[in-house]
Amino acid sequence: MNNEDGRGCETAEVLIVRATKKVLDRIGGVTASERDRSTTILGDWYVNVLFWKPQVALFVSEATLLPVLMPFAPANTLLERFPSTLLAYLQAHSIARSFAEPELAEMEQVRVAKTASRSVLGVMNEFKYLAEVYARVDRETDLMALSLRLAETPCSPLYKRRVSPDRELAALAFGSEWRPTRESG
Repeated sequence: MNNEDGRGCETAEVLIVRATKKVLDRIGGVTASERDRSTTILGDWYVNVLFWKPQVALFVSEATLLPVLMPFAPANTLLERFPSTLLAYLQAHSIARSFAEPELAEMEQVRVAKTASRSVLGVMNEFKYLAEVYARVDRETDLMALSLRLAETPCSPLYKRRVSPDRELAALAFGSEWRPTRESG
């Protein structure tokens, strides 16, 4: 059952992870309905697996298109490990704990659904391609560094807002008064 605003499930705090078929086959089946929505500010998170050695999970926020790369294995703990990994990424983006902690508290329960947005899937495919190029050409293997670099990528769904995921995240976390500086792009 959705809340009046149509965002959540029957529980107050829930994170919806929208997984590709390749991920669903590895972590288990669907536990959320198609209409369920995350109660988090960053919205539903999409996840795909990159078949690198070792394998990597690519998470992308539906609200900001923020990419988060993390080790895929062990697959059975992927969703349990995601919130603490996300916290490290939010800190790397200089996001205040006053934004990050309530966001993580909303991730108390995690439910899995099938992917629903072709737009987000398209962005994920672009991130996958760019990450592979950066890893091969620049020899960048640090997942945090790769994610931070991907977050600077202009994304067409964000063109009428903040252009790139890092700027969209900053505007969401710091409010509408946030303006990019030379240091922030």
